[in-house]
Amino acid sequence: MALSQDAAETVALQALSWLAANDELLPVFLGASGASLGDLRDRAADPAFLGAVLDFLMMDDAWVIAFCDVQGVAYDTPMQARMSLPGGQQVHWT
Repeated sequence: MALSQDAAETVALQALSWLAANDELLPVFLGASGASLGDLRDRAADPAFLGAVLDFLMMDDAWVIAFCDVQGVAYDTPMQARMSLPGGQQVHWT
């Protein structure tokens, strides 16, 4: 089940905060996304950017587990949130 857009944005902001506090993972995110530290502040309210944050987080199960354990949420919460943000709709090919 997908979350509301507001709830999804909250999860993504939590993920962004978690990434920003992770000294090892933040540079990886910045390099992969091409974002700068200023972009993190400036685009934190942009649902498309928040979707990209969740896309990055979900690239590694260990990152998802670590984030969810810190936040105390179910491991499928990032995916549910991603589905509610721009570009996160699942495509049905049939």
